[in-house]
Amino acid sequence: MVKERTKGWWEEYRGILPAGFLDLTELESKATFLHTYQIAHLPGLTQTVDYARAVFEFTFPRLTPADVEARISHRVRRSQILDRAGGPQFTAIIHEAALRMRFGGPQLARKQLEHLLSLSERPNCTILVMTFESDGFAGSGQAVLHAGGPVPQLDTIHLDSAHGGLFLDAESQLNAYRDLLSSMESRTLPVKQSRDLIREIAQTL
Repeated sequence: MVKERTKGWWEEYRGILPAGFLDLTELESKATFLHTYQIAHLPGLTQTVDYARAVFEFTFPRLTPADVEARISHRVRRSQILDRAGGPQFTAIIHEAALRMRFGGPQLARKQLEHLLSLSERPNCTILVMTFESDGFAGSGQAVLHAGGPVPQLDTIHLDSAHGGLFLDAESQLNAYRDLLSSMESRTLPVKQSRDLIREIAQTL
C-alpha cells in the first residue's frame, strides 16, 4: 500500500521533513483502519500542538526551531484524518506509562489527556489503556502501527524507532504483528474503564 504514490498535501513537506514522515502520512491517508500501540508517547494523531512541541524539543539530535515547527505543522495536519468523513477507524492501545509522562509540565499534560478523553468519545476513535498491573506485554516496546488496506493483503505495519520508521508488508510479518496487537489488546482495560483511568490521571496532575 505504501508503494502506491499519489500527490497529497504532504508533498508540501518534501525536502523539509524526512521522507519517512511523508510515507507514513500517505499510508494513513489510504488506510481503512489504524490500530496502534504506544508505550512512551501518546499517538501522534492524538497529540495537541503544545504536547507535540514538548516531545519534539526532546528529540536527539536536537532539532532547529524551524524543524520543530515543521514537524508540529505536519503532525497537526495529519491528525485531521480523524475529522474526515469516512476516514479510518482509529484504535489506540496506550500504556499507562505514556499517560503519566509529563511532557511540558503538569498543566500541559492535563490538557493533553483532556484532549485524549474528548477523542475517546468519538465513534471512530477507540482508546484502550494497558495498566502497570497488566501481566506483561508482547513485543519490544517500540511503537507499532497496523494500517488496514482495501484487502488484508495490502495491510502495512509501521514500526517507529530512534533510527526512523520501518514499513513491513510481507504476509508473515503482517500475521505476526496482527497477533501481537491482538495479544496486547486482550490485556487492556475496557473502553469505559480506560476512559475513567485517563480522567483520574488527568485530575491528579
